[in-house]
This record gives sequence, C-alpha cells and structure tokens, in this order.
Amino acid sequence: MYRTQFHNVINPLWYTFASMEKKIVTVGLVQMQCTASAEDNLKRALQKIDEAAQKGAQIVCLPELFLSPYFCQRPDDKAALELAVPLPNAVTEALGRKAKEHGIVLIGGSLYELGKDGKRYNTAPVFNTDGTMLGTYRKTHIPEDILYHEQHYFEPGNTGIKIFDTPFGKVCPLICFDQWFPEAARIATLNGAEIIFYPTAIGTIDDEVEENITGDWEQMWRSVQVGHGAANSVYIAAVNRVGKEDHINFWGGSFIADPAGQVLVKGDDKESTIIAECDLNRVKALQDAWRFLNNRRPDVYHDLTKL
Repeated sequence: MYRTQFHNVINPLWYTFASMEKKIVTVGLVQMQCTASAEDNLKRALQKIDEAAQKGAQIVCLPELFLSPYFCQRPDDKAALELAVPLPNAVTEALGRKAKEHGIVLIGGSLYELGKDGKRYNTAPVFNTDGTMLGTYRKTHIPEDILYHEQHYFEPGNTGIKIFDTPFGKVCPLICFDQWFPEAARIATLNGAEIIFYPTAIGTIDDEVEENITGDWEQMWRSVQVGHGAANSVYIAAVNRVGKEDHINFWGGSFIADPAGQVLVKGDDKESTIIAECDLNRVKALQDAWRFLNNRRPDVYHDLTKL
C-alpha cells in the first residue's frame, strides 16, 4: 500500500518533468580583461558579443565596470571620479546597436553613471532585441573593504531590484557585491525573475596586502550564488573579469547554474565567452515541486528589517 501511495504522489511530478515542453534560451557571458583604454575595452567587448551571438547566444552579459581597470582599489583616486558620465551616452548607443544587430538581449555589465541628482552610481543598462535601452539597475549593496573601497565612489542604488521582461525571458541584473545577499535574489524571484545575472569584478588579494585571509574564495563566491539559484529555483549567470590589476588577481570563473544547483558551464582564468542552454520551463516546474516560495513565513521575518 505504501508503494502504491508513494507512486501516486511522485508519479504526477515525474510525468510533469518528463512531458513538459522545453523553452530553451541560450545565455552568453563575456569574460574579459580590462585595460586602461576605455576605447579598447569597448571594442573588445563588442567583438566578444559578436562571438557569443555567433555561438547562438540570445542573452549576453558583460562584466562589471568593463570600461576600465577596477579603480576602487584606492580610496582617494580623484581622477577616477571623473570617469562617471550621464546615461545614455555613446557607450550605451554602441551597446544598443550591437543588441539590435544580433537581435539579442544585452546586459551591458555595469557602467560608472553620473546621475541627474549629481551622485555617482554603479549601473547596469539592459537592452532589448531592437536596441532600445529597457532601463537600468543601480547596484544596491556597496562594499567598503581592503582594496574594495566602493563607498568612496558609488552611492547605494535607489532603483530597487528590477525585473526586465524580454523576448527571451524575465531577467534580473544584480551587481557583484549584491551576490552575497540572499534578500536580493529572493526579491528578484518573487517578482518573476527566471535568470539572475551578476556582472562582477572580484579576485584574490596579494598576500603582501592582506596575509591573514585564507580559504578558497572563488569556491565560496560560486557556492553562495549557486545556493541562491537552488533556494529560489532560478538560473544564475555570473560573469567576472580576468587578469591581474595592481594587487588583485581577478580569477574569472564565470559560470551558469541551473535551478537545481548544477553548474552547467564554468570559465577558467582566461578571456572567453561562456555559453549554456537554459530551459526556462524548469524554473516554474521546480518552484512548484519544491514549494520554497509557497512555504515562506513572511509573518515571522520582521527582524530582517529591525536588526
């Protein structure tokens, strides 16, 4: 009797997964090295978008602050403050043209934005298949740590967590340090995101600067994001830069993980385009199966906004 009851409970779920029609979207990540020349960085980014599109990518994402070296290693770089410019601009126009050329959705990594309010933000622009800019997301969580002095350069984002409904699915861009916060991924999921993108600039610090930190930080970085995907039953796409810049060794390791926590593809520490097929129908199917979202208890979460 137990076997029959168990079969009756499990079999419909199995049947749902086995029989559901797939909704395949191909995602491409541009893992690149960033030099002191914004012109060269943009040119290389556009070339790598071409490569990703030629490999079948329908959604492409660039790394964080890809137009320049990671200037936040110093807390007092006055010249770096001058890099912030209003959006839209010539760079977003070039990215929009490239999205239209290939008929892709493009997440333009992140750019250093000078807002209309006179404040500076770390901002991700999102482009539709016709080249129009659907909107922007400003980085919510801003780190202040050894060699990551971002609070000297960026205001905390004021856009909230944003979802963009595109021809290839509902996407949410979050940015680098946002990846450590489960609240951001959960809000994105509750608002319908199917793929969360994390354009990133992260690496290990030279021992001569900070010798007391030990551990596999790349593994920690990847694990926390894969955990967000599993806990929310969504796809995760994280893209990093590569190369050594001053005292930071950017490890690359860009990856795409599925809603069950399986890493589908992962880059090494060299420039590359990372490509994976994502079946978006798995998102709703797994959310219905695991019911993590349904079984939340918001009524007991008040301390999240008090502590």
